Amino acid sequence: MIASRWTARCWAALLALGLALPASPACQGTDPGETPEPVERPAAVGAGGRVLLVGNSLTAGNDLAGMLEALADSAGLDWQVAAEVAGGASLEDLWAGTTTRELIRDGRWDAVVLQQGPSALPASRAHLRHWAGVFDEAIREAGARTGLYMVWPDLVRPGDFDRVRDSYALAAADVGGWFLPAGESWRAAWRRDPAAALYGLDGFHPTPEGTYLAALTLFAGLSDRTPVGLPATLSAQSGGTLVSVPPPLVDLLQAAAAEAVAQYRDYRPEDRP
Repeated sequence: MIASRWTARCWAALLALGLALPASPACQGTDPGETPEPVERPAAVGAGGRVLLVGNSLTAGNDLAGMLEALADSAGLDWQVAAEVAGGASLEDLWAGTTTRELIRDGRWDAVVLQQGPSALPASRAHLRHWAGVFDEAIREAGARTGLYMVWPDLVRPGDFDRVRDSYALAAADVGGWFLPAGESWRAAWRRDPAAALYGLDGFHPTPEGTYLAALTLFAGLSDRTPVGLPATLSAQSGGTLVSVPPPLVDLLQAAAAEAVAQYRDYRPEDRP
């Protein structure tokens, strides 16, 4: 049976608490202000890289994979980016109910990027960390490395941003993978322009501009290159425009992604509720 990279002591502590409270100090990260332990970060994905995005509608919407591939093409990297998605799915659902495992095993990927819902609650955080560990075992066996794509809470729960961030950062640290803080890129954009329209009409799924900002974040985190100066208009391989961001906004979004990726490159939070 494939196990998470958490220690048995950490899981025993969580199970004893019914997955409802933060993990024991043995499972915690570094307090803010303290010098963190060195983080094992994968090497950048280079030219000709292959990237698989695994997630739900937050990955599928507006063709995040197509945008990421177009950004990489514009930078001369010629990535092949694919997506395995299922609406409303958790990582457990994607592991058990799709062909994801076969895709990971057979795809010759360099990076496999995982995404589920916001995962702000203690139980959903534990779930994310466990299944990220399960996926990571298969990803490493296939010769790839794992990334965690931090999303965002819905519009009516802005106070959850920190917990969403920390859930994904903890999962990335558990597996020595990339932490890709798209939700923090959104907040960096709003600090520049609070009216930037990143949420769609349902108050949860992204606008094309919100997905563009997520794609910039994934590009910068995986390639270790700046997103500043990348094209504002992206086209699909099959033709048609994926997104076209007007000049004042595109500069803001690119600066926001650069800020978030730099700020959270080695972020290792304490596991707090």
